[in-house]
Amino acid sequence: MVADGSGDLTREHLTERLRASGALPAGRVTAVHAGEVKNTILSTIVSYRVEYSSDAPPHAPTRMILKGAGSGIDPLFRRASELEVEFYRQAAPLTPAGLVPACYDVEVTEAGVRVLLEDLSDTHMAVTTWPLPPTLEVCERIVDTWAAFHGFWWRHPRLGHGVGTFLDEAALAEIGVERRKRYARFADTLGDRLPAAARSLYDRLIDTLDRGVTPAFVYENCTLVHGDAHVWNLLYPRDGVASGVRLIDWASWRLGRGVGDIAYMMAVHWYPERRARLESSLLDRYHAGLCAGGVKGYSREQLQHDYRQAVLGALMIPVWQQTLGIPPVVWWSHLDRLLAAVDDLDCTRLLS
Repeated sequence: MVADGSGDLTREHLTERLRASGALPAGRVTAVHAGEVKNTILSTIVSYRVEYSSDAPPHAPTRMILKGAGSGIDPLFRRASELEVEFYRQAAPLTPAGLVPACYDVEVTEAGVRVLLEDLSDTHMAVTTWPLPPTLEVCERIVDTWAAFHGFWWRHPRLGHGVGTFLDEAALAEIGVERRKRYARFADTLGDRLPAAARSLYDRLIDTLDRGVTPAFVYENCTLVHGDAHVWNLLYPRDGVASGVRLIDWASWRLGRGVGDIAYMMAVHWYPERRARLESSLLDRYHAGLCAGGVKGYSREQLQHDYRQAVLGALMIPVWQQTLGIPPVVWWSHLDRLLAAVDDLDCTRLLS
């Protein structure tokens, strides 16, 4: 994706890339107009409006966004942007239409990482203003979408063979070493703001993860996992639009257990009253969606067990976020909510 001196995409290169993606089978780009620039923790996103010659098809995309790696606050953020490129290269072309945005081009160069995606702002929107949770009806639709996505990728033959990587014991051990280092920094930084009971829980959790996180454990009932599945990492259809939810921001995807995405949505972000009221019925719905999508041999009891394990594992989320330099306004409440969820679900029984 070449840009001219003003930072806009060039007409010639955009024509070439849209033709290669199949989005522009005839005609050419005659004008590209840069619009709003949005900066997030990980990315810089620029919107574009595109004009075509008269021989271009009427369905050629007229709006798109160019998403590039932001300056970041940790070297791992560069890898996160590269992971998103890998998702759109490897997984998105195989994923059923209507679950993720259309991608027109990706590139990784020394200058940066960029993804050219369809702009859905006319038809979709953020589900709520953070941190307000969605209504039950919206949550049900989101859970249905995750069930459809996870169900499609459930034990898919391409997993680990062109789509994602199965980590071996050595790679998982390296992650374990990094996990311990980051927790030590996290605990030292919080001091007495991390209570003794929470420290004891983390000590037991990390010991259990060191012993128990094996390839067999991680990849049992394997699917493709988003890894950052809060409800603001999706786009919800506007009123009156006949469309589905679109799952976005794939900078943390991996192979693993899909119910971890549901735990991220609920246990990480919901306070105890709301979680107690909605959690079980939404897990029922998610399981029913998996079964309807063809998943076999995965009982509701096994899903509940996996969910409790996912809640325990999610205790590392605020650790990683704090040590990556993400502001406390994001992760501090995650910590409280997760500690409550561990108690409510009696997750410590799963610790060795």
